[in-house]
Amino acid sequence: MAKEIAGFIKLQIKGGAANPAPPVGPALGSKGVNIMEFCKQFNARTQDKAGKVLPVVITVYADKTFDFIVKTPPVAVQLIEAAKVKGGSAEPNRKKVASITEEQCLQIAKDKMVDLNCFTEESAMSMVKGTARSMGITVK
Repeated sequence: MAKEIAGFIKLQIKGGAANPAPPVGPALGSKGVNIMEFCKQFNARTQDKAGKVLPVVITVYADKTFDFIVKTPPVAVQLIEAAKVKGGSAEPNRKKVASITEEQCLQIAKDKMVDLNCFTEESAMSMVKGTARSMGITVK
């Protein structure tokens, strides 16, 4: 029989760097999850992606056990890495901060495809281009 789900927790944590300090500790503590156990498992599973921001969805069960799914880094983070800038533009319609190539856009779309709600690479690229446009990054 399936366990009863008590709730979901969504966090964004740097790979290999989960610790009991906020935001991880308070979010897990409020649901009664063993914080150190989660930190150990998360850090072990994300050792290869150290330093990258990773979204994680934690499923908490009624008996205080948990499962978690680590997703791919957000498109905005990948765009910033590809464009080699510190952040997006404050005025994306007026000031462009960087540009990326069509190939870089395709690579980000392929990488993020499993987490997006689309079925073709063209639609995934369209979503990535939209995020880039809203950050003041042009796609050439």
